Formats: sequence, structure tokens, C-alpha cells
Amino acid sequence: MPIKIITTQDGSHSLFDDQLNEAYHSIRGAKGESIHVFVKNGLGYWLGQNSVSKTYVLEVGLGTGLNPFLTAKAAHNHKQKIHFTSIEPYPIKKDLYARLNFAENDGEMELLSKIHESPWEKEVAITPYFVLHKTSIKLEDFNTFETFNIIYFDAFAPSKQPEVWSPENLRKCYNLLSLGGTLTTYCAQGQFKRNLAKVGFRVETLRGAMGKKEMVRAIK
Repeated sequence: MPIKIITTQDGSHSLFDDQLNEAYHSIRGAKGESIHVFVKNGLGYWLGQNSVSKTYVLEVGLGTGLNPFLTAKAAHNHKQKIHFTSIEPYPIKKDLYARLNFAENDGEMELLSKIHESPWEKEVAITPYFVLHKTSIKLEDFNTFETFNIIYFDAFAPSKQPEVWSPENLRKCYNLLSLGGTLTTYCAQGQFKRNLAKVGFRVETLRGAMGKKEMVRAIK
């Protein structure tokens, strides 16, 4: 089987793609990494800097659905409306997502199922505070008139999918963000940071998740 469920060191599941020889999350902790990189240093940072009625998030790489799952929980907890667009050209199958252990109770399991089973190419109100729009397309082909406040850049590593991390895609991300908007990612590769700066971002290198040395937040 090319994609299989694995258990990371914090006890949460991830997936491992045999063809790419790569896990979908840090093997040190899938849930811990997503909370630290995206929810805390992406969403949390943005909300700490801005008082808005609705926040617009773009995710590059839906994958297991962990990031929208945690973001929907945060939206409920903070009573903050979030519109979440997720790009995923290779959606995972139900036999995988139905067995992931992210949910801690039946209500959370229903939330994760709604995220995966909601229609593609359509805005769907998952909760009163969280609207999801999934699109089965590559970042290179993604076009919209919308602007976003936050980008969760959660693609496979540059060594596995270099085309996703290209300067052209980073320039696209810059143009998709509102002024002051942030791009956050687990990756802190030197060339990646230089490319971010070259297209106009102010690049911040932060402490990484789950024992990793570094991560990146880039600000327009």
C-alpha cells in the first residue's frame, strides 16, 4: 500500500507515502507540529495582531485534514469566524481518514468526517464559525480574486516536491496575501528563506515544533 497510517511520537497519527518516502507530518508529533506551526504561530499570531470579524486562511496541502480540524476547533474556542480554503490535488481515501486518531470524542470525530466528506469546489459551513472550501488543484494552477490573511504552507518537503516551493509559487502566495498577512511553514531551508525574501516577504525564523530547531513565518 503506497500510503499507510503511522503513529508519531506524541501519539497522534500521520500518513507515510512510500512512493515519496516521506511522512505527512513530523514523526516527532503530527498534532504537536500542527498546533505549534500553524495554529499558534500562524492563526494565533494573526489574531493577536488584528481585530477582524472574519479571518481568511489558505492551506497548501489538505492531507490528513489535521490543520482545518485544529483550526475549526480554535475558531469555536475563540468565537472567531474563519473562511478556510484548502488546496489538495491528491485527496486521501476514507479508509485512511476514518482511522486517524485526531478526534478525542464523538463530536470531534464528526468534525473531522465533515471536513473530509464535504463537497469539493464548494463553500461549506462546517460549524457556525468555520467555512471550508476544498479545491482539488495544484498551487501552480490555483487562481482566485480572493485575498487571504494567513497561508498555511504545508506541502511535502522541498526535496520531495521542489516545484511546489518554486519562486513563482512563493510570489503567487505573496500576491494572494493581504498587507500584513502571514505565511507559516515547518520548513526553514536556507534557499527557501532567501526566495521568500526575494519576492518581498519579511522572514522570521522561529523555534521549531517538537524539538525541531527552526520554522519560518513570513510577513507581507
